[in-house]
Amino acid sequence: MTASPPEPEGNEAQPVWAYEPVMLVDYDHGWPELAARECHQLHQLLTTSLTGTVQHVGSTAIPGMPAKPILDLQAPVDDLDSAAQIATVLAPYGWHYVPPELDQRPFRRFLVKAVDGRRVAHLHLMTVGSARWHHQLAFRDALRTNPELIRAYSHLKHELAERYPTDREAYSASKQQFVEQVLRRGAR
Repeated sequence: MTASPPEPEGNEAQPVWAYEPVMLVDYDHGWPELAARECHQLHQLLTTSLTGTVQHVGSTAIPGMPAKPILDLQAPVDDLDSAAQIATVLAPYGWHYVPPELDQRPFRRFLVKAVDGRRVAHLHLMTVGSARWHHQLAFRDALRTNPELIRAYSHLKHELAERYPTDREAYSASKQQFVEQVLRRGAR
């Protein structure tokens, strides 16, 4: 069964990027530079809203890792309630705010940058002291330093992309056990 975002109220159509399939590509050596440019622009636009540095996280931040060709960026804020103001600032630059009731992840606020109807970046707004903030960075850093973890995670991602090609939520949820194992290993 394929999970889809809830139907919008009224005649408002869902954007094409909301239904993109799970598609993995080989690592692109240009991703770090693209991420650096996005991070720089976000710092310029949100200088008064951020409490620190925007981080490049997710699979595109791990050399050699196949990934969906979407940059994951993590930005620190004092309070998640600032998301609406941040969304207003970023809207002219192609960023779309995903309301918390649709995202269903209370630890963050989420924006998607779309170009020509396709996702090119995700922005995860999180409080810098939160456990999830630290987990995202710890997972990224563990994989960056361990080729065995990269191979295992790559294999899992390909398997899940084949199993859930049109269900992004199931694809993401099914990676969670692997992520937790890596984080537990790092805590030892």
